[in-house]
Amino acid sequence: MASPNTISLTKDNFAAEVLQSAQPVLVDFWAEWCGPCKMIGPVLEELATEFAGRARIGKVNIDNEQELATQYGVRAIPTLLFFKGGQVAEQVVGAKSKKELKATLVRLST
Repeated sequence: MASPNTISLTKDNFAAEVLQSAQPVLVDFWAEWCGPCKMIGPVLEELATEFAGRARIGKVNIDNEQELATQYGVRAIPTLLFFKGGQVAEQVVGAKSKKELKATLVRLST
């Protein structure tokens, strides 16, 4: 679920919100039925708040946006793609710690 700090991404707004973003964007490919996705949800919310103004967090519900999941080769969820300058800079599959995700965001946002 998107919160005030995370962007709900669809094929209609993906280019504008992610590919054309001046800031790095962490995109979470998730689904309602995915346990690990639910586990990292709160971590992503915290990071979205901490990195406000430096990086953005977006969420793609793969059940609703299968086209985007296919386009980016998402085969397992959660898959987190870190975009910088419109390109995928990093990819993480599976639930990772806040520390690991934060380190990647710090690296990409400086």
